[in-house]
Amino acid sequence: MKEVRLETVLEVYNDISELPESIQALMAKAAEARDKAYAPYSKFNVGAAIRLDNNEIVTGSNQENASYPSGLCAERTAVYYANAKFPKAKMIEMALTASSQKKLTAEPIPPCGACRQAIAEYENKQNHPIEIYFMGAEGKVVKSPSLANLLPLLFESSVL
Repeated sequence: MKEVRLETVLEVYNDISELPESIQALMAKAAEARDKAYAPYSKFNVGAAIRLDNNEIVTGSNQENASYPSGLCAERTAVYYANAKFPKAKMIEMALTASSQKKLTAEPIPPCGACRQAIAEYENKQNHPIEIYFMGAEGKVVKSPSLANLLPLLFESSVL
């Protein structure tokens, strides 16, 4: 038997004002997208903004459905749209923000497992890390240098 340890390294900022200006602007785009979320069931709005290597910014928000599995998270809405509109562009940075209509969300909220897998697909496709910044509606912001850092045991196409 051999024990294997995995390590995730994150940077934690006290609030959005500590981020570089370009990331503050990206987070503002994510907040704009969050405010357009369609979340009548969960009352949990999420916004995503992605900066591409061609300097385009693509956004997405969660879109719910009465048939819950038919909805889509903000992160997947954004990555699928980015690849559909700019298939040759690399995704460089992603900003995520989430807020509840029921209570204050002041803790950083990372992507769900399904979104991590979807983002991993594009990180692998482009052979380049995607920096991910995530937060609640306010408060601390967490930065991961890549999706692989958040999901270290990736399931990827090389195993198929």
